[in-house]
Amino acid sequence: MAIKLTLTEDETEILIDALEADMEGYLESAKEARGNNNREDVKTFSEAAERIQALLNRLRPLVD
Repeated sequence: MAIKLTLTEDETEILIDALEADMEGYLESAKEARGNNNREDVKTFSEAAERIQALLNRLRPLVD
């Protein structure tokens, strides 16, 4: 299912900033899980960060 939104450039930049902060949190969590040898959490947090990165790659060209 696709969702269509109309956003201003400012709104898109707000989403980008929020997603970047969220991604940093997931990357840090993956790093901590790696240090604790918790492979399942490393996988979960890494996948979340990758999905956020993919979305950021779609949003950034809209405001650059």
